[in-house]
Amino acid sequence: MIESGAGIILRTLPLTETSLIVHWLSPAFGRIATAAKGARRAKSPFAGKLDLFYEADISLSRSRSSDLHNLREVNLRQTNTALRLDVEKLRQAAYAAGFIVRATEAETPLPEIYELFQQFLESLCGHETAPQLVPAFEIKMLAELGLEPDWTETRLEPGTRKIVEAIRQRDFVSILSVKPTDKQIVELRQFLHGFIVFHLGKISRGRGRFIQP
Repeated sequence: MIESGAGIILRTLPLTETSLIVHWLSPAFGRIATAAKGARRAKSPFAGKLDLFYEADISLSRSRSSDLHNLREVNLRQTNTALRLDVEKLRQAAYAAGFIVRATEAETPLPEIYELFQQFLESLCGHETAPQLVPAFEIKMLAELGLEPDWTETRLEPGTRKIVEAIRQRDFVSILSVKPTDKQIVELRQFLHGFIVFHLGKISRGRGRFIQP
């Protein structure tokens, strides 16, 4: 049976000389891996449609014997080109993708997390990078996972807690107008680092780049 839905590409890997494994985040399918047969051929119908953080409408047929399913069709919605023009934006997107992979189970519908990631990418592509965006993504992800701290019980400075409250109440575009100090950013990032490691056991590779503002 063929199934259809939206997806954002989290990762691609070679499968054979002519094919790719494409990992997607989808509201309907969750995190799902697909085989794009022939995608590495110049005249493939997938040519130009499978790259990191591309957003598309996809169709697939599920495998009965493995968790690698057959990708049948890809219709691009958004390529998020700005991420490939700015290495810092690309790093932040990659960190967020890694966080999602570590914090979620495969093939479990994730509509809220899909929407959150979609909005995060949109903000990265449409605006200059800002030091509060990565911690904002972490705070909102923890809330979606049911792991949000009781902020009133933390040892964060009162000014930093006010920054957290502003982040919690706003979307990513509005968060750009929040102006934390360098000290507040460092304090918040260090707290989140310890909290995430405690609850998830690991933290996505590359986060160290974002400890300093």
